[in-house]
Amino acid sequence: MAAPQPSSETDPASPALGRSLLWPVAAVVLGFLLVYNSFDASAGVPPAPSTVSLPAASASASPAPSASASATKAPPGLPPSYPKRISIKSIAVDAPFTPLSIGSSGQLDAPPANDPNLAGWFKNGATPGERGTSVVAGHVDTKTGPAVFLLLSTLKAGNTVDITREDGVVATFEVDSVETFSKADFPNDRVYADTGSAQLRLITCGGVYDKKKKDYEDNVVVFAHLASTKSP
Repeated sequence: MAAPQPSSETDPASPALGRSLLWPVAAVVLGFLLVYNSFDASAGVPPAPSTVSLPAASASASPAPSASASATKAPPGLPPSYPKRISIKSIAVDAPFTPLSIGSSGQLDAPPANDPNLAGWFKNGATPGERGTSVVAGHVDTKTGPAVFLLLSTLKAGNTVDITREDGVVATFEVDSVETFSKADFPNDRVYADTGSAQLRLITCGGVYDKKKKDYEDNVVVFAHLASTKSP
């Protein structure tokens, strides 16, 4: 299958609504692209031991509350707005975002490996909180050591993920499950399918590190749904 070409840049503060209509097609392509030859996240570093104790965008939004911030039950989907920061308190994640696109290799570009505390978001997909499946990826480690999603596999159902968007809204997602899949048999449809609601997928490498291939054998995938929003 031919890989989609990266779209032209848009104003980050107001991504086009029509972009989300491309998501069902893009998700199919991502199924092939995100089975991570693209990440080569480890760059020769074996996995660090875990020491944890630890379809279309909505065209209208609920009226913004005034004065103090207020939390509300999650709507079916928020208007599009680029993500700025991800926070997962249970595994001490607090990181900014960088947009990811399809590179010249035909694969999804990885976040820069020189910044271990950086999450990447597939910019041609749904923005976090939009109806659709938003894909966020990050390194488990790099040449210099542990990276942003080192402890992603330790998340449990019920844990929460907060994503602050450029419109000031904080979208809170609740983890449904955390699963590990072989890259050789990755369930594309299950991971990337559009369920009609606002979904989030967090993805990193996992399993055994193959020194010959300089890559991990598995992917860790967190399945989460939009649980609530907080407006400024």
